[in-house]
This record gives sequence, C-alpha cells and structure tokens, in this order.
Amino acid sequence: MTRAIVLLALLGLSGCKKDDAPALLEKARTALFEQRPQDALDAYKKALDALERDTSPEAAVYRARALRGASDVYAFQLGDARRAVEVYRELIAVCPEAPETLEGRVHLAELLRHHFRDLRGAIAELTAALARNPPASAELSYQVASMYFELQDYEQCQLEAGKLVQKFETSAFVADALFLRAQALSMMDGRKPEAQRVFAEVIERFPDSKLKPHALFELGRLKADAGEAERAIELWVEALKAHPTPSVVQDSIARVRARLRATTPDKVGDAVSAFDRDTHPFVGHAGAEGEPVPVPRAKTSVEAAGGTAEEAAREATMPAEAGPKPEGPPQGEGSF
Repeated sequence: MTRAIVLLALLGLSGCKKDDAPALLEKARTALFEQRPQDALDAYKKALDALERDTSPEAAVYRARALRGASDVYAFQLGDARRAVEVYRELIAVCPEAPETLEGRVHLAELLRHHFRDLRGAIAELTAALARNPPASAELSYQVASMYFELQDYEQCQLEAGKLVQKFETSAFVADALFLRAQALSMMDGRKPEAQRVFAEVIERFPDSKLKPHALFELGRLKADAGEAERAIELWVEALKAHPTPSVVQDSIARVRARLRATTPDKVGDAVSAFDRDTHPFVGHAGAEGEPVPVPRAKTSVEAAGGTAEEAAREATMPAEAGPKPEGPPQGEGSF
C-alpha cells in the first residue's frame, strides 16, 4: 500500500500544472534560440498539456502562445507544412481573438497558397485577417488581388486592386495594385481601352518606379493590338531604356516593323512616284484577264469645262501669248 501511494505521488509530481506553462514557454524560446526545434516543440506540447482543462483568461493567453509557437516550428524549422496547417487551424478555432491568431492566419494563408495551391482557402484566411485592420493591410490586400488574378477571376482582381488604391493612397503598394488592375482589365473582353488608361496612369504617377518600363511595354502591346503600330513602337523604344529584358522588347519592335513593311505598298508616300504616269502607267490591280488595268488619263482644263479632246489638243498647240494670262500677285505683295 505504501509503495502504491509513493508511486501515485511521484506521478502527480511529474504531471504538468498551469503554473508550469510560463516556464515551459520560456524553455521553448531558449531551445529555438539554440536551434533545437524538436526540443522547442516538446516544450510547447507540455505547456498545452498543462493548460488542457484551464479556462481562465490567463490560460487562454498561454494557450495561444503555445499553439502559435508549435505551428511556427512545424512551418519554419521542421518544414512539416501539413502539421503546421493543422496546428494553425487549431489556434484559429481555440483562440480566434488572440493577437497570435492574426499572424497565424497570415502564415496559414502562405502555406495554403504556396504548398497546397489552395488559393481560395488562402484568400479566406487573409480576408479574415483584414477584417481586424492589421498594420500590413495594404500588402495583404495586394496578395488577395494577385491570388484572384492567379485564379483568372479578373473582374474580382481589378475590383480588389481598385479598392486598395482608393483605401491606401499613400501605400507603396499603390503602383503594384494599379499595374495589376491594368493587367486584369487587359485580359477582359471590352475592357482594353480602360486597361490602356490605367497603364498610362502607372507611367504618369510613378515615373521612377521599376514598373514603368513594364507598363510601357504592356501599353505598347495594347496599342499594337488596336492597330496603332507606330505608337506601339514609340512606347517600346521608351521602355528599352530601363526594361530588365530588352530582348523581349526588341523582338516585339522587330515583329511590328516587319508587319508594317509587309502591309505597306512600295512607294507609298512618294509624291514623285505617285504622279509619274510615264514610268508607272498601271496600277497594281489585275483585270478580268489577269492583266494590269491602265490608269485613266487625267482630264485637261478644257475637257473638265465640257470641251472635246480635239479642242483640248488645239489649245495645247496654241502659242503661249494666245492663251489666258495668269493673274499677277495682289498689289503690295511680292511674287512669293
């Protein structure tokens, strides 16, 4: 009997109590500092065991810290994304209002997005975090908009990016949000003119941004698609000054210039060639037999007034003195 009592006493002494939680949390922090993540995880688990049946406000604080610490160890030290997701979700369920839960949602969203490609799950976690107005709201809002772009939900993407621009006017993410909104608009039927305006806004509002050459390139692409080849080339030439991959821009310029050469007839714009009827008596259109069609001879002034071709020929052989004399310049003006 005595031996059994001693054994129970020893078991009681070895059990964790609520008062042990702060010491165990400190032990976990020390283990992390010394790069012993497994020991830290063990300490967090013991702290949770000590708090299992405690519903006091103080215990709630320790519980949130232990859950957050354990989930971070799984995520960042041990690389166990699946266990990290499980513990982050337990943190959210058990301690929804704790400060640690806000950051836990952000970390959970990162895991869902990058490890499991659960974009909608990540959007849900960030949206819940944004409801509490965290300091990094602009950045988190941009992440939400960019995930909608990945989902090819371009309408929601441009709406989220637009809200960011309006709500966080002084944020460093405004330029990124504008560029993302323009990209989303450019992917939507009937919204390309609006996309051009937003790309132009990026260029105008952020002339020193690294996004400017990209905005110039995208705006040029839209101009080329709209048939404004010359304007597109101008924008691309401007983009070349700072674009990180100039070869991409140069390829676009070369393609559009080649298209212009292929679709522009020879001698277009050459006034001498256009009116030289002796050397170019035919136009480039084929007749019914496949032969070039002659260009009609221009009428003389006599024919234009209703005279016959014979009368026009006689006028052409008259001496210069017999023809009508040109009027002189108005009085007081020179000859030019």
